[in-house]
Amino acid sequence: MLWAAQVRGTPLPERVTGASLVWDLSAAAAQAGYPVFLLGAGPGIAQQAAQRFTACYPGLRIAGTYCPPAGFDTDEEQLSQLATTIRDSAARLVFVALGFPKQERVSARLQRSLPDVWFLGCGGALDMAAGHVERAHPVLQKVGAEWLHRLIKEPRRLAKRYLIDDVPYAVAMLGRAAADRRSGAAATPPTTASPQHGESS
Repeated sequence: MLWAAQVRGTPLPERVTGASLVWDLSAAAAQAGYPVFLLGAGPGIAQQAAQRFTACYPGLRIAGTYCPPAGFDTDEEQLSQLATTIRDSAARLVFVALGFPKQERVSARLQRSLPDVWFLGCGGALDMAAGHVERAHPVLQKVGAEWLHRLIKEPRRLAKRYLIDDVPYAVAMLGRAAADRRSGAAATPPTTASPQHGESS
């Protein structure tokens, strides 16, 4: 998205990643008294991330953590049970660390049952928060190439997702951005909708 905005001629003022946002939102949730639920990442990772969040923000309440089994996102019964678990936990914010595009699909499904809960798709942010995965060098972060660092670190797990699943989407986005710039559409700022409950990023 950062690169597409530059190609379009409407560069973004800054890049905010899920890895940074989970900390900022945890701080805000602690201050506001909003319980946070951590969904996804590998076994034990969410619990470790929760410990680090609460150590940094003592007022933060972790409503629960859950590492779902493979295939749960296509099982309506499991999704319904998960929605009930989140509702019963009284969570107001859910960090969804399932990777793109699964986390977006799961968030959209859960949000239909939980319209008053906010969902943040945060990819590998919980792995980083737990100290399980090291963040990329600040230079790579700044230019939007943190994905390359993660690919080098975890090629077996991420090669298919990044190189096969995500590349066509990225190429299409860059193509649309270039077309907008050529047509002059970039001169008109795009219309944006007001934030809605359950949006993920």
